[in-house]
Amino acid sequence: MKYKLFGSKTGLHASEIILGAANFGTRKGYGADPEESKKILTAYADAGGNFIDISDVYQFGEAEEIVGNFLEGQRSNFIICSKYTRSSDPNPAIGNFGNNRKSMRQAVEKTLKRLKTDYIDIYMPHYDDGVTPWEEIAMGLQDLVSEGKIVYAGLTNFPAWKVSAIGSAT
Repeated sequence: MKYKLFGSKTGLHASEIILGAANFGTRKGYGADPEESKKILTAYADAGGNFIDISDVYQFGEAEEIVGNFLEGQRSNFIICSKYTRSSDPNPAIGNFGNNRKSMRQAVEKTLKRLKTDYIDIYMPHYDDGVTPWEEIAMGLQDLVSEGKIVYAGLTNFPAWKVSAIGSAT
């Protein structure tokens, strides 16, 4: 496995191949069961992979549980990138989803518990919810960095023009 620096402003060495865990679990009626998921994770780790992409919404949180069980005793060997925006609950209460700080805080706490870890390497909103101002997202993510719950923050699935505007404003 080859490794590269993750971004131009970190010293984080990430494997060139990232393992996406969206189909770990079967709560949505499809996907790899926990045993098969563990085999995939083991093969990936044995090949030198160290970067796992996950989200709280994948299989309604089951994917995070599977990865959390796999990581026990070897957490420091992996880079975990998780995302939030939609709730892991199939029927969330109003206000318990989206990119607002309340939703972010609830989501990160649940993710930490499911992953059986006290920190997430990279954490980001899964997409632009069209409502939450970027300043609120930035403040919430910075709070999580300051608290040691996340190491790096980012954005994913945001329109390029919006990311450019955010970058210009900071």
